[in-house]
Amino acid sequence: MSVDTATVRHIARLARIAVSDAEVEALAPELNNILGWVEQLQEVDVSGVEPMTAVIPNHLRLREDKVTDGGIREAVLANAPVAEHGFFAVPKVIE
Repeated sequence: MSVDTATVRHIARLARIAVSDAEVEALAPELNNILGWVEQLQEVDVSGVEPMTAVIPNHLRLREDKVTDGGIREAVLANAPVAEHGFFAVPKVIE
């Protein structure tokens, strides 16, 4: 695939980026180089490589999925500017 100046202008318009004519002329070969590198990557044989989500092995630390009340109501309410009857008290906004 080759990128011409019309394509660069179209991409710039879609991205809402203002580019001058000189910038368009400079961007066309740069985008062609990038697409060339992508084409080189597509030629690599990856048939024996398993897909991965990260480059290092990640193991999720799972906990038992059970519902609790948290048991820290007092600690949470200690951060509240005003607490009433075990809940955050907020100013009335609708009259």
